Amino acid sequence: MGLFGRKRRVPSAVRPPLAAGERVLAWAAPGKGGSSGAPPAEGTSAGGGESAGAGGGAAGDGVLVATNLGLWLPGRAERLGWHDILKAVWSGRELTVTPAATAAERDGYLVVADGPAETYLLLDPGDLPHQVRARVTRSVAYTQQHPVPGGSGRIAARRVAGADGLTWTVRYDPGTPVDADEVRAETDQLVAAARAATAPADL
Repeated sequence: MGLFGRKRRVPSAVRPPLAAGERVLAWAAPGKGGSSGAPPAEGTSAGGGESAGAGGGAAGDGVLVATNLGLWLPGRAERLGWHDILKAVWSGRELTVTPAATAAERDGYLVVADGPAETYLLLDPGDLPHQVRARVTRSVAYTQQHPVPGGSGRIAARRVAGADGLTWTVRYDPGTPVDADEVRAETDQLVAAARAATAPADL
């Protein structure tokens, strides 16, 4: 097991402010050399997206920590929920994470776009890449690409760790006239149909 394997405790100096009931699954310290926009290798995509931007000086700065509720990244004062990650890519050396950026709120769903990609060089990743990809995949309850007038979009339903119900999102492909009335009307119908198809049967 690597130096930063999941069995090791996160040092208190870099431990993020975990919520009640939040458990550390794995963590790793990034090495020098990670950069935004690295070419993707194998990964997990939820909603066809890509990865986020790093800051500095926030709680948990300096390490990546995967928990049952989400992923803490260096420089972020708050965790990314697993349902907020559009894509997680592990190249064997670098982990690239793309969060969802909310572009619009509509009745019953969010329109999302790719946030800026964040890439971390992990020389001793331990179980972190596996946990990230597994948790992102597990959060996806429904995903389907659909044509809409003038383009297409991916409808997704995500499970929110620690909460009931699903969060519905639409990510339009580039060039789609997102704000056109006919696109919005068609998307509303597609989301409503997907919600109905995935709703639990009455007992």
